[in-house]
Amino acid sequence: MKPEKLAYFKEILINQLKDLLNEAQKTVTDLIQERKENVPDLTDMASLETNRTFLLRIRDRERKLILKIQKTLKKVENGTYGICERCGKQIDEERLKARPVASYCAECKKTLEAMEKLGKR
Repeated sequence: MKPEKLAYFKEILINQLKDLLNEAQKTVTDLIQERKENVPDLTDMASLETNRTFLLRIRDRERKLILKIQKTLKKVENGTYGICERCGKQIDEERLKARPVASYCAECKKTLEAMEKLGKR
């Protein structure tokens, strides 16, 4: 991959990482603030707890994405970014634009998903 394309994808990944880390920090701050609030109504308390649970599930998914981004940034640094982990071929640039953390080319990803589907039946 050309150095300017690599720099382009690295910038995208770093910006995504910053955004996710900022959201995580905001969530922590909000949760601490909520703990300080007194909610006397049971209905409000239940609603607050439901919202908190939903938010934490979203943040857990984002935590996993943060780990993928960090792993991908290591690939950028060691020169393996954009190379399929399964077949070793170059991942199509359009795929990387759509999903910068992609580890597999479209063909291998499709194969892996099909195998996964068969294994679940």
